[in-house]
Amino acid sequence: MRALSLAFMMGCLTCLLNPKVAILYISLLPQFVDPERGHVGLQGLLLGLTQLAVGVVGNAFFIVTAGSVAGFFARHPLWQRLHRYAMGTALAGFAVRIATERTGAAVALR
Repeated sequence: MRALSLAFMMGCLTCLLNPKVAILYISLLPQFVDPERGHVGLQGLLLGLTQLAVGVVGNAFFIVTAGSVAGFFARHPLWQRLHRYAMGTALAGFAVRIATERTGAAVALR
């Protein structure tokens, strides 16, 4: 349990100290703040908290869904094997398409 709480705290600290998140908030949120509608700081805080709540709900949905899918695959090894082959085939197909795709940027480099 100690390792889990330490990992959680490290994840929180990493997110809080990530400069990309601060740049995103500083550059994105002010365009949605209207000084005529009240206190600018309160509007920014409300927008940030709204984004945080949507992120938590969205991530919780993905976590619960991933846990359910993982449990299903653990109980059904045949489906797990089929999923691996299907995903491997799809990724190999994407790789071949990217490798053989001729775009204007690639042609301009020659």
